Amino acid sequence: MGLLPFETEKREVVVRRHAETSPKWGKRPEERTTEEMIDFGIVAIDKPAGPSSHQVSAYVQKILRITKSGHAGTLDPKVTGVLPVALGRGTRVVQSLLTAGKEYTTLMHLHKPVEEQRLRQLLADFTGKITQLPPVKSAVKRQYRERTIYYIELLDIQGQDVLFRAGTQAGTYIRKLCHDMGLSLKNPDGSPVGAHMAELRRTKAGPFTEADLVTLQDLTDAFHYYKAGDDSRLRRVLMPTERGVSHLKKVWVLDSTVESLCQGIQLKVPGIAKLHGSIEKGDPVAVMTLKEELVLVGSALLGSRELLGDRGVAVRTQQVFMRPGTYPKNA
Repeated sequence: MGLLPFETEKREVVVRRHAETSPKWGKRPEERTTEEMIDFGIVAIDKPAGPSSHQVSAYVQKILRITKSGHAGTLDPKVTGVLPVALGRGTRVVQSLLTAGKEYTTLMHLHKPVEEQRLRQLLADFTGKITQLPPVKSAVKRQYRERTIYYIELLDIQGQDVLFRAGTQAGTYIRKLCHDMGLSLKNPDGSPVGAHMAELRRTKAGPFTEADLVTLQDLTDAFHYYKAGDDSRLRRVLMPTERGVSHLKKVWVLDSTVESLCQGIQLKVPGIAKLHGSIEKGDPVAVMTLKEELVLVGSALLGSRELLGDRGVAVRTQQVFMRPGTYPKNA
């Protein structure tokens, strides 16, 4: 089983300053009420074939009777699988998921038979850095760009149908990957064998996997029971917004620092309690409370060694999620 880069990282937590968090302020994510989870949570939908990702997000809004949601990573209408949908105040967390690695299970149809040994070599050749031209119908500028294929695993071969699993950098087009593979395979006369993507399912989107999935019908049923007084089913499928940054490196801050961050002040080194020891300058990071609540997402301005020092601006804020007043000033 292949692993995406963040899944293989060893993240040691380094304590900068021993501190406790007051029970008077904030709340651990798992202690939030169901109503709070609906307004600040994520649900991982098993996207069916047919609707667009935007339509699925709209269905979730209608089911949960909310006015705001956002999906993390567009899937073509015919494609199925993992589609995280962020809810309410947590909607902007999808920006942190868009750049996370993805995994797909793909059925590729070859236009002519190819020996298994050649196929295995083909998959090996396309593992690592590749150059890809996005398809004509895409959401990005159509120019060659480099992408990384983290792993490709051959699952099955049935005649000219090849089933494989691939872990990829965000922004990799699997349909184009299959097309390019077909072009690289040559017939004896030098012409390309050719191939196309027959079916596609996303099996990972950042930290979300098939184990997290819920269907739209299951979500509908869970909400029905919730309105009838039983929230147990709904709580099983709703995840805290913090799950959407679990792939990011983290910095934990003192209670007394939280309010200033909510007011837009940049995080400075003295406000840090602990951090992941592998942070490098420029890394996207999640800034957390000592109760594991998400305060903000930003970009590290210093590496871990400097973050253990005495001074300096630590993180450039990009998105603040915590409401002001959650932790009073000098809490």
